[in-house]
Amino acid sequence: MKFTERRKVLRNCSDCKNLRPNSFCNLPEPLFRELSELMICRQYSQGSAVFIEGQPSRGVYVLCSGRAKLSAYSEEGRAIILRVAEPGEVLGLSAVVSGAPYEKTAHVIEDSSVSFIKRKDFIRFIEQHHLAALNALRQMSGNYLKAHLQICSLGLSASVGDKLARLLLQWYDRSTITGPAYISQTYTHGEMAEMIGTSRETVTRLLKDFRERDLIRLTKGEMCIPDRTRLKASIGSKHRNGNGHV
Repeated sequence: MKFTERRKVLRNCSDCKNLRPNSFCNLPEPLFRELSELMICRQYSQGSAVFIEGQPSRGVYVLCSGRAKLSAYSEEGRAIILRVAEPGEVLGLSAVVSGAPYEKTAHVIEDSSVSFIKRKDFIRFIEQHHLAALNALRQMSGNYLKAHLQICSLGLSASVGDKLARLLLQWYDRSTITGPAYISQTYTHGEMAEMIGTSRETVTRLLKDFRERDLIRLTKGEMCIPDRTRLKASIGSKHRNGNGHV
C-alpha cells in the first residue's frame, strides 16, 4: 500500500503549537526534551497509511496533529474501525511493547503530522523513565476500555439502529456536558458504517430516521444530540432505514 509523506526532523517538540495535556505531551520538560530528540516528524496527507496490519512493529507513531483511524480487515477485505485516534495519542504502542507485528492498520483521515520513534529507542526510554512507562500504561488501559465499550456496543445491540444509537451516545458522553451536545468533528457516513459493521447506505438512511424523530439535528459540519435520555430510550425500538424496520 502506498502512502505519501514529507520527512522533517523535529528536534524540539517545545516549538509545537499543538501540545496536548495527555499522553506523552505532559511529561516533565527534561523528559519531554529527551523524547523529542528521538522523533522524526512526517506529514501525511488524508487517506495515507501510517502502518499496516501484520507488518513488523518498527516503532511507535505520535499523532501530533490530525486524526487517524485504526482498522482491522477480514480476508474478504471488509474493514471495521476499532477506534479513531486524536492528537497526543501514540499509535502502535501495544505492538511495540509486546514485540508483535502491528495488529491493526492506521490511516490518517485528515492531513496529519506524525512523529516516529524507533522501537529500540522507545523501549529504552520507557525502561529508564517510570513516568513515561506509566503514561504508556495509561494509554494502553484507555485503549482497552474503548475496545471493551465497542465490543459491548456491537455484541449487545439487537439491530444496526441500536448500534448507531450506542455510537452516538459514546460521542455524547465524551462531551462531558449536560443538555444538548454539539459534535463538531463528525465522521463520514462510510467511516461511521465501518465503526458499527454495516454499509454506508444503511447509516445514511438511519441518520435520516434519527433526524426525523428529533434524536439528532444535523447542520453543515456539526451534529447536535438534543436529549441524551431520548436517544438512549430509542435503543430497543424499531428504527427505520428507508426499507422498513431494522
